Amino acid sequence: MLIDTPTAAHLSQVISQVTAPAFLLGAVAAFVSLLIGRMNRIVDRLQALHATIDDDISRTHPDVPHLRRRAVLLNKAIVLSTISAIVTSLLVILAFVSAFFQFQHEYGVALLFVIALSFFTLSLVDLVREARLSLHDLSHQKPGRSP
Repeated sequence: MLIDTPTAAHLSQVISQVTAPAFLLGAVAAFVSLLIGRMNRIVDRLQALHATIDDDISRTHPDVPHLRRRAVLLNKAIVLSTISAIVTSLLVILAFVSAFFQFQHEYGVALLFVIALSFFTLSLVDLVREARLSLHDLSHQKPGRSP
């Protein structure tokens, strides 16, 4: 079976169709960087607590459960964002493979785009939950205690 190679015009059309997913990939990459930065600050705070406080006391320190909860939410957001990026990458691959084999790809691409945006939205929700916990922690700190 001989496959007709796609024309430049057809490839140009596919490229124009995958620009939105390409922007989504860029946004997800920046977002994951932000999430990792927040996670690093929490890990640093946990390590500082464990280094300055006796090991038995550090487990029961009031900040430790809150910091761990925030870390769990950020980890979940990172995983969801990464899944979003993977699905978006699959979307772009599907678009080009479909163009090469001259398959109809509109429904598959649309479905993958909705799935990718859903994972990204869930990741944003977890970031909001973590930010609320962060503000809640700040409002309950005693004066003179460092954040």
